[in-house]
Amino acid sequence: MTRNHPQPSRRAVLGGAAVAAFAMAAGAGAAQAATAAPAAAWPAEFPLPDGFMPEGITIGRRPYAYMGSRANGAVYRTDLRTGEGRVIHEGATGTAAVGLKLDEDGLLYVSGGGGGTARVVDSHTGRLVTTYQLTDTTGHFINDVILLGDRAWFTDSRDAVLYGVPRGRKGAVRRLPLGGDWVQTPNVNNANGVVGTPDAHGLIVVSSSPGRLYHVDLADGHATEIALVGAADVANGDGLLRIGRSLYVVQNRLNLISVFDLDLRARTATLRRTVTDPRFDVPTTVARWGDRLYLVNARFTSPQTPETTFNGVAVSIG
Repeated sequence: MTRNHPQPSRRAVLGGAAVAAFAMAAGAGAAQAATAAPAAAWPAEFPLPDGFMPEGITIGRRPYAYMGSRANGAVYRTDLRTGEGRVIHEGATGTAAVGLKLDEDGLLYVSGGGGGTARVVDSHTGRLVTTYQLTDTTGHFINDVILLGDRAWFTDSRDAVLYGVPRGRKGAVRRLPLGGDWVQTPNVNNANGVVGTPDAHGLIVVSSSPGRLYHVDLADGHATEIALVGAADVANGDGLLRIGRSLYVVQNRLNLISVFDLDLRARTATLRRTVTDPRFDVPTTVARWGDRLYLVNARFTSPQTPETTFNGVAVSIG
């Protein structure tokens, strides 16, 4: 785990107690959504560049969506009010931008996929601030990320380990092996989407194959399988979004979002409803603005060529 660039010039990181209080009151997803609802005239669908190959999406305190490219690690920003956008970070050949999250200082934390990296990009300038080499470039896939307290936590879909990247000027990357109930299935994607628990003391991680949710203790990496009520599994589980005790699970190849109610300790998840839309074309991740959910269509079942068209879509939060 090496650092290839200087530490991020991040301003003050929220203290752990303050973050916990905020998350308990509003949910981890609240940091990505404004309270004002989008106007009815705002577009519910917007284009991305041909060949962009999106997977991650994040929204901060302003109505802009940031999306990463699996093709070359670029980051694209769309104005949700108009649907217009542009590339703000060009990326580079051989890199990828999979999951990403935006913090209050305008820094994007970006999962590097098969490159084994975590990158930090300034969303204002598009400048690459820092690269962390979390893993080797074979046998690993750094997939998604969530911001919790003073760290950004990254999942590795091909290894039973989480990585905690410091969000300030000091600190080392923390490697957290997963134990307890965690089951690591060879040769498939395991750990994928990740969110903080309602009490901000742990993480909820979805394992895409065979489709399980886990509560992970950040003290020791102990994973407790979350009991599902009303659903046999969350197969093809990808991006997660939590709003209070409501957990949104994107099931990519099923073109579905499953919405669960979590119990107080996040040990049981009861299926409340499902969301689908004819515009879904293998959606992967989800972010919230106001009363809408925004998703990107990865189109995994379509040719992934420079000419392939891609888009993002919005549905009512319901």
